[in-house]
Amino acid sequence: MMPKVFRILNLAAALCLILMLVTTSIWQPISPEDAIRPATRPYEFDYSAWTVNAFWDKLSMAGLGTNHYLNYYQDRQIIKEYFTLLQKNDELESQIENIFSDPGIENPNQESAESQVKLHANQSELEQQSSLAEAVIQKQISITLDGLGLASLGQPFPPVLFHVTELPKQLVVSRRDVIDQVTSVSLRADMEVDEMTALEDEVEAGTDYSALVVDVGGVGTYPTMVISTDSLSYLIETVAHEWTHNYLNLRPLGMHYSSTAELRTMNETTASIAGEEISQAVLRNFYADLLSSPNTPNNTHDVNYVAKNRSGGYFFNFRQEMYKTRVHVDELLTEGQIDEAESYMEEKRQVFWDNGYSIRKLNQAYFAFHGAYADQEYSAAGEDPVGSAVRSLRARSSNLADFINKMSTFSSYSQLATAINAY
Repeated sequence: MMPKVFRILNLAAALCLILMLVTTSIWQPISPEDAIRPATRPYEFDYSAWTVNAFWDKLSMAGLGTNHYLNYYQDRQIIKEYFTLLQKNDELESQIENIFSDPGIENPNQESAESQVKLHANQSELEQQSSLAEAVIQKQISITLDGLGLASLGQPFPPVLFHVTELPKQLVVSRRDVIDQVTSVSLRADMEVDEMTALEDEVEAGTDYSALVVDVGGVGTYPTMVISTDSLSYLIETVAHEWTHNYLNLRPLGMHYSSTAELRTMNETTASIAGEEISQAVLRNFYADLLSSPNTPNNTHDVNYVAKNRSGGYFFNFRQEMYKTRVHVDELLTEGQIDEAESYMEEKRQVFWDNGYSIRKLNQAYFAFHGAYADQEYSAAGEDPVGSAVRSLRARSSNLADFINKMSTFSSYSQLATAINAY
């Protein structure tokens, strides 16, 4: 009884702390501009109800304590059944979409009736299985964090809590004369492409900003919001990334997330490095038989590898091409050639499209968003030295816990630079 009560109190204490310091893994408003609020207000996402419902769901699972009585093989079976249901759900949705898209079918509602029934039944079962699968993954990540030295008395704080859900979209707003995010607004998840485009156009027409609505993979609420995916490694990495943000939120680095663009990059790059390393550790500990070849991309969301272009010709390196694009855009903007930079980005967008990367819009806001994730040598960050400094500190740290704890103490980029120069 006491361990169960302790778990519930631990979760409740964590919620209180995180709600006071909550940030997102992918965005954080910086000096919001009143000029865009009339345009965004009809689409803005409200986190309050979602957070309360998700937390109580986690509290209920903690109260039951079911996953604490399951062994390794039962955990694996839960995960297997979850991904089987997820795959079946995707197949049924695809079937229904094809029926409604087929011009030869006169009555798509009648034709898809059986598939609709199966889909509703599968979704109900998937929802139940999802809670169990989330509990298993939370346990596995917690055990791994303890082994990595990121827990006290066997329990990481805040506890690892996440919920797979449909994620809100994000409007990113940047200056046009320099790539610099000035604000970011969370939007409804169900926005259509035409609504997103219209909102971007309205913001740009009413201000001198560059705007872009993007999809996100996770949001650092508490419990964290995580995208539904059929990739186990991507799911674990995203959960670990978000947990890292929750961990940093209680420390200077996370508390100052919004202060400067450099600190946002420091936060996101730290979380990206940690998410990948924690994910690999979880896979080694619990799913070693599923690990793929290190040369083989292991999830469909990964654009870090080299891919063939649409015509099947030469190989195209996404990261290197995006890096070179960012560098040249920065050069043009530094020279005050804003129109030339925007024309160049559109030309490069066409090149990316021809090589298999469907980028809807490539502009200053795109780089302001993606440039904060600088965990790789070549990225949309271009020659921004912040990401390089974070990677350098990781290389010089004895282990992941040492790296995260060092990073967590910084409240400015100058402190990071001083630490690097001290080696």
